[in-house]
Amino acid sequence: MAITKAAKKALRQNERRRKGNSKYKNALKSVDKEIKKLIIAGKSEEAKKLYPKLYKAADKAAKAGVIKKNKAARIKSRRTKLSNIKK
Repeated sequence: MAITKAAKKALRQNERRRKGNSKYKNALKSVDKEIKKLIIAGKSEEAKKLYPKLYKAADKAAKAGVIKKNKAARIKSRRTKLSNIKK
C-alpha cells in the first residue's frame, strides 16, 4: 500500500485514468465485436452501417491516447477489408 502522500495521490490519479481509458476501449471493442459478428453471419450491409460508429470510437480512443493513431487506422482498415472479402 502507498505510504507517502505523493504515492497516495498517484494511486488516485491512476484509478481515475484507468476508468477513463476503459470507457474508450470498451466502446471500441463492443462496436468491433458487433461488426465482426455481422460479417461472419453474412450481413455485410448491416455491418457497413456500423462503420461510422467504429471509426468514431477508434478516432476518439486515439485522440485520448488510449490507443495509438496507427492502431486506430489499422482497426478501421482491417474491418473494411474483412467486409469486402466476405461479400
